[in-house]
Amino acid sequence: VGVTMNTEMEFSFLEEGFSAKDIVEQKIKESSVTDDRDAFYVCDLGDVLKKHVRWMRALPRITPFYAVKCNDSLSVLKTLASLGTGFDCASKTEIQLVQSLGVDPSKIIYANPCKQVSQIKYASAHGVKMMTFDSEVELMKVARCHDNAKLVLRIATDDSKAVCRLSVKFGVPVKACRGLLERAKKLGLDVIGVSFHVGSGCTDPKAYIQAIADARCVFDIGNELGFKMDLLDIGGGFPGSDDAELQFEEITAVINPTLEKYFPADSDVKIIAEPGRFYVASAYTLVVNIIAKKVILDEDSDEEDERTNEKTVMYYVNDGVYGSFNCILYDHAHCMPTLHKKRKPDEVRYPSSIWGPTCDGLDRIVELCSLPDLQVGDWLVFENMGAYTVAASSTFNGFQKPDLHYIMSRPAWQSVQQISSQGMLPPAEESSLFEAMNHVMYPNVFPFSIALKIPLYKTSRPVV
Repeated sequence: VGVTMNTEMEFSFLEEGFSAKDIVEQKIKESSVTDDRDAFYVCDLGDVLKKHVRWMRALPRITPFYAVKCNDSLSVLKTLASLGTGFDCASKTEIQLVQSLGVDPSKIIYANPCKQVSQIKYASAHGVKMMTFDSEVELMKVARCHDNAKLVLRIATDDSKAVCRLSVKFGVPVKACRGLLERAKKLGLDVIGVSFHVGSGCTDPKAYIQAIADARCVFDIGNELGFKMDLLDIGGGFPGSDDAELQFEEITAVINPTLEKYFPADSDVKIIAEPGRFYVASAYTLVVNIIAKKVILDEDSDEEDERTNEKTVMYYVNDGVYGSFNCILYDHAHCMPTLHKKRKPDEVRYPSSIWGPTCDGLDRIVELCSLPDLQVGDWLVFENMGAYTVAASSTFNGFQKPDLHYIMSRPAWQSVQQISSQGMLPPAEESSLFEAMNHVMYPNVFPFSIALKIPLYKTSRPVV
């Protein structure tokens, strides 16, 4: 049997010798014997652990506060809470969700510079003190509605090289910071630090250099005015998959020396960050089924000749931009499928497009790709689908969200428990963990040939 249930964390144990790809294959086999070939996800929570270990290796001074908006699935949040991460929340609902898992308020930053009054009051009543601001109006709201806020000034950055720019909406220019800090002083508020965000999907690591230097300037102004500035929040922008234009280690190679220059280790400044996609993007694989197909022949081709490559093909699948692929609209994602079935190397491929199931012409997943001749009932696999997908999907036109199947290997689960109880893994165990996890994710053999006769999956809907 490939998996057994862990009811506490709502995932299935991935047994030794099995990989996430094996579970995808088994789920496809199960679905293929029925007409209900619904789209589904497989999420390897062991990949979330692997990302955490990678983060702590590369950025040992920076405490991650996971950006809940990126993917608020309970199994992910439980795993991260067990690993001891903090949480970046932007609303009352996200604060409620995280605190329902027993997360201490000190591990939450209310990182929304523009907050509703009632939600500021909620944060105050539930012990959430750290929160960002970037305007005088926000300061006045906090002064009226929060008993003991620890404020973090959000500064603007150059995010022109980011996929999703944020400084168009949030952040105050450095030259305007003194006035805001003086106003906070007059209101009797406690400003403890500075935050920034270089934009989601940052493609230029140099953006961090200027932002950290600017933060140092604002720290100095705050200290001059009598604030005890001891928190730096460097935001997000970290890639979630290894096929990203900019690699994670390329960014950390810039951040670490810049921090050492402006905020050396002996400066008693706590440094946090708000990674989202970094933790979850590569953990999720989405599998969709072809529900319809349209062949468009070239006017000059022979309609009777099936072998001609003078045609284009439109494939329609059972998830789209109103569902998981909302990331195409909101996150500027470029999603390309891989084929479930192995094809012959010399098989003819045709110009193809892939469309979602709704009645909206906007619902296009892939404008142009090259695919062999596929049939209704065939499957397409989309990897790296954990970030800004399930969190913003809808049931527009009555199309339901895909089921989610969570898995984790036993070595990964044991490591999560050890980190939860003792802190970070010792170096020797960390290395053995990576070796074990790499074997689970990329086994040399394909052992999944057992006919499974019992229910294997704990299925849950995405929490949105």
